[in-house]
Amino acid sequence: MRELTFIEPHRVEFRERPAPRIEAAGEALVRPLAVSRCDLDFAIAAGKAPFEGPFGLGHECVGEVVEVGSGVTRVKPGDRVVVPFQISCGACERCLKGQTGSCKSVPKMAAFGLAPFSGTEYGGAVADLIKVPFADPMLVQLPAGLDPVAAAGLGDNAIDGLRTVRDALARAPGAKVLVAGGGAASIGLYAVAAARTLGASEVVYVDVSEERAALAERLGAKAVVQKYDDALKVGRFPITVDASSRAEGLKFCIASTDVSGTCTSVGIYFEDVALPLLHMYTRGMTFVTGRVDLRRDLPAGIELAQKGWDLKTVATRVVDWEHAPQAWLEPSPKLVIKR
Repeated sequence: MRELTFIEPHRVEFRERPAPRIEAAGEALVRPLAVSRCDLDFAIAAGKAPFEGPFGLGHECVGEVVEVGSGVTRVKPGDRVVVPFQISCGACERCLKGQTGSCKSVPKMAAFGLAPFSGTEYGGAVADLIKVPFADPMLVQLPAGLDPVAAAGLGDNAIDGLRTVRDALARAPGAKVLVAGGGAASIGLYAVAAARTLGASEVVYVDVSEERAALAERLGAKAVVQKYDDALKVGRFPITVDASSRAEGLKFCIASTDVSGTCTSVGIYFEDVALPLLHMYTRGMTFVTGRVDLRRDLPAGIELAQKGWDLKTVATRVVDWEHAPQAWLEPSPKLVIKR
């Protein structure tokens, strides 16, 4: 079968590899129908992440189940499902606590399309087939009313954006939200859309990109197009989201977090960055970082999408499967590859 493969920075291509087969009772084979490019995927392709190829690409996926093992009971061939990017068994101590991004039954950071993180190749989603090792606990049915192209991001970035605001808005209904956009491009936009759907009274979005700022305005935010520096002031917010992936963006977000507020950072920093701990301490603010527990939060994301959470606007570019190698290297807030 064919699989989109990262070879080296600025070079991806379809390569042949053996098709996966059912080898255990709990496994399923899924044929990807729509795969969206994670924000990290683009950083890898552009050489901004310290990853070496070759490895299979793609981990945000909606697909069709084509075959299941004898022990699989929750899905069947023909079902359309969202495939969580993280591999999780659903039965270990951590999974039972909801820590599905840190399953103890598999290598640390095990995931589709990100073999360098775990050292294990689970395959990429831009492929003819992927094998899901724990089908019953992992796979979630896609409701009939949700478009697979829009829903593909639920496999990672959309849920990552949702978790930055969901709990904070539950604690402070109607609170104002600040989102600093940038390197985690789609995550910031998903956070804007989620905040509006969850009832934030105001969402301010800051970015140097006019394209992303215009999208944020379409999603209901007030956009500020300006670089992150000491002159940038937009006020104080009880909820802030750092999706900038830049040290100056993180600094801006922390400085804009109000007393007892919460700042969640979803940008991946491959180098150490300084934190103004005294400033954070005297404000009594909460700082949150770390990977999303995707499978735990996925049902809530699907439910919110059914209630109007706008995922489609974020999917700015949709291309056919055959154009994946070229499109993967071209910038866009959210690329979706579809069959």
